[in-house]
Amino acid sequence: MKPVRSLLFVPGHRGTWVEKAIAKGVDGVILDLEDAVPADLKEEARAEVARSITRLKENGAEISVYVRLNPLDTGLTGDDIEAVAIPGLTGFSLPKLMGRDDIVKYDALVTHFEAKNGVEPGSIEFIANLETAESYAACEEIAVASPRIATLFAGTARDADVSRSLGFTFTPGGQETLFLRSKAVLACRAAGLDFPLVGVWQDLEDTEGAANFSRMNRELGFRGQVLIHPSHIEVANEVFSPSKFEVDFYTDMIAAFDEAVAGGAAAVVFEGMHIDYAHIKTAREVLAYAKNFQN
Repeated sequence: MKPVRSLLFVPGHRGTWVEKAIAKGVDGVILDLEDAVPADLKEEARAEVARSITRLKENGAEISVYVRLNPLDTGLTGDDIEAVAIPGLTGFSLPKLMGRDDIVKYDALVTHFEAKNGVEPGSIEFIANLETAESYAACEEIAVASPRIATLFAGTARDADVSRSLGFTFTPGGQETLFLRSKAVLACRAAGLDFPLVGVWQDLEDTEGAANFSRMNRELGFRGQVLIHPSHIEVANEVFSPSKFEVDFYTDMIAAFDEAVAGGAAAVVFEGMHIDYAHIKTAREVLAYAKNFQN
């Protein structure tokens, strides 16, 4: 999976909004065929999403392009996939999951329509949305249910599917979802998925709350955030990028350690801390990750 710090939902039938998101610096978009599209506009939205995918590909857009499908129990999923599993699509965002069997079903459908639509086999990846009690309970199995799984998205939105399913009351501090979010990060990492996602922050007037939400989730191990409004793109990109301080700190740490190794030592005191090979592996990983976002 290509790293994404910011991943913005765009209603599928609002195709021109995609370019506006790109202009704001978003790393990726989720063109939504599910909750953001009125029932009588589903077919129109599929056609518009297909046009958006093709347009972005032809224009050489470098962002990741996902589509959120309608859930399996709606009877709309196959038509969705047939219409938009086309060249230029990065992957699908899978809603309302109940367990690993849902992933197997999605995989079979996508495999069929990849072949039918002339898409490279196995190239379309999955973001598994955790937004039900069942999906959180089975997130470890979901994370390894298909080679297409690129990451898990830990949904924690206020008064939405996940809060209704689990019965929690949303608070800005997030204690009520700390276990859920931690479990999602652990399941991702244990499955070798390096870029767990979290979201969403719904209060569009509380900009400091949005920043705090991003910061606390980065501290927990998330690498990016799913967004519902372009005003949150800049803060998500900033928070989920290694800062200049971090880059300088780890660069200096590696230099100090290399000097110690050249002198025959396998450890060094740096900024008052004991540093050995384990810490240097972390430092090199941070610097390698930071290069993804350097202009």
